[in-house]
Amino acid sequence: MTVHKILNRARSRRHYAVALLALVLSFGFGGTAAATTSTSPHYMVTESQFGVGSSLHDCSASYCAKSSVGDTTVGSAHSDSYSAQFGFNTSDVPLLEVITNPVNENMGLLDSDKTGTAVQTIKIRDYLSKGYVLQITGLPPGQGEHRITRLTTPTTSQQGNEQFGINLTANTAPTIGTSPVQVPTASYSFGTVADGYRQTNLFMYDDGDIVAQSLSSTGETDYTLSLIINVSSVTPGGRYDGNFSAVVVPMY
Repeated sequence: MTVHKILNRARSRRHYAVALLALVLSFGFGGTAAATTSTSPHYMVTESQFGVGSSLHDCSASYCAKSSVGDTTVGSAHSDSYSAQFGFNTSDVPLLEVITNPVNENMGLLDSDKTGTAVQTIKIRDYLSKGYVLQITGLPPGQGEHRITRLTTPTTSQQGNEQFGINLTANTAPTIGTSPVQVPTASYSFGTVADGYRQTNLFMYDDGDIVAQSLSSTGETDYTLSLIINVSSVTPGGRYDGNFSAVVVPMY
């Protein structure tokens, strides 16, 4: 972000503007994935099948397929300690899938009567783990020795006050963002937003905060990260830049 200091002599007042926030969102994940089978001293079960009309391997000389006809139960179940996937075509391979597009966001010129905004979608799907946490890392936008003041508690956007904050919900002041979308439905997807980041029209930011999570294996949850910047009449002039990362860590 670049801040340009302009003196408007015709109006005999001092005018400060903030320009160009480069918002770069990337993703990563950490942790070790591990899959286990059901075992005893004498037996081992890698995948279980009950019923008829299904097959793990239908193969010809050129193709193989899994087939399922008439499954009576599909979906998932979970408790504090365990989770299970029902339906014939399930896999024993853990999966953590994170989808987002790197973004360079130019907020243009900002003034004390204008709020800068940016959004980014982060899609997460998690299979065969105890869930995940989503963290946002990076320092508030800055230039030289000055950084935009971050909001340390959930706070409304107030033009004329120096503020930097984010949330992951739908807002009306300013009009930005959406609530998380569960794909295909809330019966299969369980991602939720952390308390400090899910309140409408309230923003905050702390580097490395957990902003969302699931406490079990889950279908896809689409999060919208909303970012705001306000500047004051004494915000130093210059070019301000900020780089942020979305880090997803599975839990086992």
